[in-house]
Amino acid sequence: MAAKPGKGRGRRKATRNNNNNNNAASENTAIVHETQNAAETKRKQGDPQGYLSFIRTITGEKIEIRLTEEDTVMDVKQFLLESKEACYVTCYDLLLREKDGGVHHLHDYNVFSEVSDISKGGFSLEMVPAFYDERSIRVHVRHTKELLSLSNLNAPFSTSPAPQNEKEQNKEPNSGDTLKNEVPELPGLGYMADVSGLLSNVPPSPLEDVKCVESILFSAFNPPPRYRRLVGDLLYLDVTTLEGNAFCITGSTRMFYVNSCTAETFDPRPSKTTIEATTLAALLQKISPMFQKAFCEILEQKAAVHCFENVQPVLMPNSWLGSYPVPDHRRNSDRAENSLSLLYGSEPLGMPREWNEELQTCRELPRTTPLERLMRDRALYRVTSDFVDAAISGAVGVINGCIPPINSTDPEHLFMFLHNNIFFSVAVDTDLQKLSKKSTDANSKKSSAVQVPNGVDNSEKSSAVHVPNGVANDGSSSEDSINDMEVVQDIHPEAGQVETDVATYASVNNDLNGTKAYQEADVPGLYNLVVAIIDYRGHRVLAQSVLPGILQGDSLDTLVYGSLDNGKKIVWNEDFHSKVMVAAKRLHLKEHLVIDGSGNISKLAVAVDSKGIVGSDKRHYLLDLLRVTPRDANYTGPGSQNCILRSELITLFCKAKAAEKSKSKDTNSKEVDNLANDAKIFVDSDKPDLIKEKKSEDAKELFSASPESSYHLDDIVFNPNVFTEFKLAGSPEEIEADENHVREASKFLTDVVIPKFIEDLCTLRVTPMDGQTLTEALHAHGINVRYIGKVADGTRRLPHLWDLCISEIIVRSSKHIINDILRDTDDHDIAPAISHLFNCLFGSCQALGEKVIVNGSQSSSPKKEHVGHQSPGKHSRRQARRKGRKSLRNSQPLYTSVNSETLWSNIHKFAVIKYKFELTEDDRSCVKKITVLRNLCLKVGVTIAAHKYDLNSITPFQTSDILDLCPIVKHSIPLSAEAKRLVETGKLQFDKEMMNESHALFSEAFTILQQVTGPMHRDVATCCRHLAMISYHNGDMVGAIAQTQRELIINERCLGLDHPDTAHSYCNMALFYHGLNQTEFSLHYMARALLLLNLSLGPDHPDIASTFINVAMIYQDMKKTSIALRYLQEALKKNERLLGKEHIQTALSYHALAIAFNSIGAFNLSLQHEKTTFDILAKQLGEEDSKTRDALNWMNSFKLRELQKNVQKQRDQVLNDASTQRAIDILKARPELIHSFQAAKGSGTSGSSANKSINAALIGETLPRGRKIDERAARAAAGVRRKAAAKGLLRPPGVQAQAVPSLTQLLHFINSGMTQDAVENGLAHPVKKEDNDDATDDQSMHLQEQVPAGLGKGLTSLDAKKRKAKVGVI
Repeated sequence: MAAKPGKGRGRRKATRNNNNNNNAASENTAIVHETQNAAETKRKQGDPQGYLSFIRTITGEKIEIRLTEEDTVMDVKQFLLESKEACYVTCYDLLLREKDGGVHHLHDYNVFSEVSDISKGGFSLEMVPAFYDERSIRVHVRHTKELLSLSNLNAPFSTSPAPQNEKEQNKEPNSGDTLKNEVPELPGLGYMADVSGLLSNVPPSPLEDVKCVESILFSAFNPPPRYRRLVGDLLYLDVTTLEGNAFCITGSTRMFYVNSCTAETFDPRPSKTTIEATTLAALLQKISPMFQKAFCEILEQKAAVHCFENVQPVLMPNSWLGSYPVPDHRRNSDRAENSLSLLYGSEPLGMPREWNEELQTCRELPRTTPLERLMRDRALYRVTSDFVDAAISGAVGVINGCIPPINSTDPEHLFMFLHNNIFFSVAVDTDLQKLSKKSTDANSKKSSAVQVPNGVDNSEKSSAVHVPNGVANDGSSSEDSINDMEVVQDIHPEAGQVETDVATYASVNNDLNGTKAYQEADVPGLYNLVVAIIDYRGHRVLAQSVLPGILQGDSLDTLVYGSLDNGKKIVWNEDFHSKVMVAAKRLHLKEHLVIDGSGNISKLAVAVDSKGIVGSDKRHYLLDLLRVTPRDANYTGPGSQNCILRSELITLFCKAKAAEKSKSKDTNSKEVDNLANDAKIFVDSDKPDLIKEKKSEDAKELFSASPESSYHLDDIVFNPNVFTEFKLAGSPEEIEADENHVREASKFLTDVVIPKFIEDLCTLRVTPMDGQTLTEALHAHGINVRYIGKVADGTRRLPHLWDLCISEIIVRSSKHIINDILRDTDDHDIAPAISHLFNCLFGSCQALGEKVIVNGSQSSSPKKEHVGHQSPGKHSRRQARRKGRKSLRNSQPLYTSVNSETLWSNIHKFAVIKYKFELTEDDRSCVKKITVLRNLCLKVGVTIAAHKYDLNSITPFQTSDILDLCPIVKHSIPLSAEAKRLVETGKLQFDKEMMNESHALFSEAFTILQQVTGPMHRDVATCCRHLAMISYHNGDMVGAIAQTQRELIINERCLGLDHPDTAHSYCNMALFYHGLNQTEFSLHYMARALLLLNLSLGPDHPDIASTFINVAMIYQDMKKTSIALRYLQEALKKNERLLGKEHIQTALSYHALAIAFNSIGAFNLSLQHEKTTFDILAKQLGEEDSKTRDALNWMNSFKLRELQKNVQKQRDQVLNDASTQRAIDILKARPELIHSFQAAKGSGTSGSSANKSINAALIGETLPRGRKIDERAARAAAGVRRKAAAKGLLRPPGVQAQAVPSLTQLLHFINSGMTQDAVENGLAHPVKKEDNDDATDDQSMHLQEQVPAGLGKGLTSLDAKKRKAKVGVI
């Protein structure tokens, strides 16, 4: 059997013992058990790492492996594909040899527990060659070509210090101290002021490729003649080695061998020197010594990197930065052959995959035991991932015009495409259509002309036409040009939209979310189609698996539930309804009565326009899940039928309602139980008090509407058909109650959830860092992005949040406008169009032709009118391109009529219509351009060259800067519900500081996710991050670094090189290395983190301030306090400017400064800063809060240290007096010293200066503070001079004195009578030191034992970790 090389989807649980991978032990964690207690029991009974065995390869080598009973044969084969010893072998079978001699032939999907009891031990695996076929041999050749290149491997920043780190292990213990003193400093606080100049540092540098062979091509003798096919020949290859030799190789069912063919002569017989091998790589090693050497070097390089580096994610994230200079495009015949196939996601050989059958078969797998659930989740994940991969390629083919429609005679907006057993349909962006309609209606009013309602002719509203596979029937009409648009304030923002049969952006997105909701409900017997959305070149394509039977006949006969014609006829089936009711209960949907066009009453638990169909496979499919949640009562105007509430809000509302009714005090309900009070506490500075009081009263009413005392969470249900055009049956009171229920939820969103979310933003409980994380945070709280304008209004007083919201509004508005232009742009104008639009957005660019502007303004209305009559959707240029019209060659591209003013004007208007937000000119001038550029590229799919851009110039972009345009994907790939539950529970245990329990939960979740999704998944990174933090809290820095290294690789591969999560992973890695005293590596990672944070956040963000505090901590431990203080002061400035002077984060900055001043003995400054910390915390949290008490303890600590310092000063004064008395005694005994002072007059400047200084000291004048001057001794000498002068012992001022000895020698001579110990300790009588210091020493010891913990933990806890974890460098 052939092991198909994939993107790391055959998730290996087994790992070999390899010294190069220091994390191999952590790869195999505890196996999945039914409960946590059972897991703990089994860990005590057996080996949690699995059962040790070995695999004998085809070449006879042995590879050690650990297996668990739930591992599959596919896991082992995937492991072998990643191993150095067997990575080039793809076609083989596995045999399981037992200890007693039994042999089992293993199939790909066998689970070891079903084949043999491996817990007995003594078993082994053996690879045996299998026969090739036409498919497997092509897979083998393609895999071998991929092995011969390092292009798919990069030199990521996350693992670059690893080789140096291994060298550090061999150094002597004292060498680390030397290294620490020579650590280079960061470039400084201002080195990232121009982030654009650092863009070239973001993309990783590709590894230098190692050339193994000149070329491997499919021979021109292919395909084999029939008589050769009968003897096993499958293909022929032409190979040119590095030595310059040319060979023709035959690939047969059994092996590869060199034949006797020449360039012109076909001779399939083996060559005279018979050279053959079971794999292509082994054969090439035999015929080319240079290939053998280079191939071994490639395998060594691949084995040297982290094991996760060899695993490709299912969906690679789009990178908005490409390598610069652009790498040379070299000749590659293999690449050329692959590109000419034009498969667009389909299989190269054989029938297309039956996606729907595979998916539904996986859903029908048993799920009783944990092992069965794991196998089912893994099968669903693999099939759905493969579908999404194929859908992306197919959608690109559809947009590029390479796949013809199956209904080419229909209007273009109804085109359907079928490729690789996937249905494709193109949606319409109706948000821009609303903008066009506003302009059309406004122009009609101004000209007093006859107004066409909604800008669409009535003939456009056609009868319902069935769209296969659940494409929405509630789309909108035509898309018009976005130029010369005007906003009229007296028109409703959601102004009239005629129902048509075209899918809209919003309806397609709602359908995807509805599909996800029913997948999570996972009702047996109720099926859904797999769905994916692909945005490419301005188009939105919906990809769905094919409904069984849809291509063989009319689906009207199979409709058993719902309606196909928008409620004119509603069908109902009891069996189908019973299954829908199970899902409806989990989704909080109400069973209700509706009336169709004939007056018949039906009972439904879904939206009327949903469809229940029995496929030809007799399965029950529920399609068109556009309204799984009710419509938003805040958006009930025409054209807003797709504005629905999010499922997260429904869940939150139900929890809040149930918690209020039942007065529950459990942990999960506490947070939402206080939402009403949180809404009252939240103060909106921009709203009058009357509105605040009304909002508080409204929040109270939300939880007191029903007279019931308590009911279950599932009893809270919603009618999805309220506020729609469908007729509802039942009493008016019941309908009114259903509407009021939806109104409550909508009011709960605006009056409670959004204010609470704004409060969380202000208090940093929620910290979005860019547009993507802001969107995720909004969705997690149940807030639709259309409310981002309301969120922005609530964050005006916080600059970083205000900038983030403004940037997101600008980016999203720009995305719609740019996509609209790209839809009407030809292939050869894509790069010029993008660069011109970027120049208009970031520069001050004029239109490329003034005539075009004039003509466009004059003919805009007729053009819109024509498009409105033609079809809903601006596809004329694409349609003409498909039909081969030549008239478009002379037409002017649409993008040339756009300039900066018109683009920004349209952005302002779109923001008003879509987000109800008014942008100002200041927003345009103050926007963070590099942040907006990054987010816009990620949302549109643009890749630009990574070099410095002058974004303040008129035209910062050139056409050559646009490197690529990639598709953006939304999918419904399912996740493991078991792993999700374990992760959520582990987070709760971690917050409670129950580290052992949390570690067990995250380890189990990590194991499940490894087997379901493989290592390249975001949830796996989450587990690694928490496991790293647990290791850090337990003092295991080596384990924390190993887990964080995995997290970094996953985040870079799955989220992107500059994602905020990736940046925070670098911060954690820096702190962990700092815990091991590896300061060089720590600063290495911290500099990378600051670069990425500046790209995604901009220079002004609280996270930048927090990172500065971490950098200061590192410098403080390096004894570079001055540098640390600069970073701390800059962090304080940022927090005060961004959050305010009385914010808790500002208080922590003051505390960090207090700790830093304490380290240099400036206890008075420490006390001042800690006093500010205490005042802020007392005001914000109260004096009884633990953090406030910690601040008070720190204040007392600094007071005590200041007291100790004052005591020491007093002691020094006593010593000064004692020294003075002793000097007087010496002068009395030796009067010649006095004469030497008086004879100090010398010649020259230096002598005068010395005399002046000495006389000033003796008289008692102030001596300037300078270096290397003992002021205490100078004061003592001045006292001696005054007393001697009083006794008449000094020579009169006019008398010449002898040359004075140096001041240092004189003072040393004066104090020469003191003992050496007294001189070193600065004491006149060292014998009394113990008596004098007893009390102080006791206080100091008590102080060190009682150092406050809490506020300073982030800055000081690493010291304890360092002492605890003296394990050396990993």
